[in-house]
Amino acid sequence: MATAKPTKITRAAASPRHGLEHYCRDLNSWPRSWMGLEKDLPPGEQLVTLFRPFLEYLATSDLSPKTIQKHVDNMWALGGELITELNYTPSLRKAPVEKVLAEMIKDGGPILHHRDSEEQQRSFESTCRKLWKFLNQSEG
Repeated sequence: MATAKPTKITRAAASPRHGLEHYCRDLNSWPRSWMGLEKDLPPGEQLVTLFRPFLEYLATSDLSPKTIQKHVDNMWALGGELITELNYTPSLRKAPVEKVLAEMIKDGGPILHHRDSEEQQRSFESTCRKLWKFLNQSEG
């Protein structure tokens, strides 16, 4: 008597989706990490508020966890660059943070002050372009 072999169904393992907390455990501490002066804290907090929807979008996207983490790291770097720019150009403190951010990223983002390679700069610019597109799509 022959017994039927069980069929093997290969299912693509769904990659586990992580929430924002997985990628940004310390998101609320970002403003302090960027801070050079006490007056840097309010714009840093505003940046986190502006970044959060984009970071949540990334966390729930179909991108690989490694790519998401790279974008998150680049967002942290962008916040640091913006705070640095406020200190280099004090008149920018009078402008709304979202306008300063938009000016910084509209053409692909600033040159990183602390970068290890051109590849890191290209990755950073990719994140800035992605953020620009996200912010402009959600406006209208």
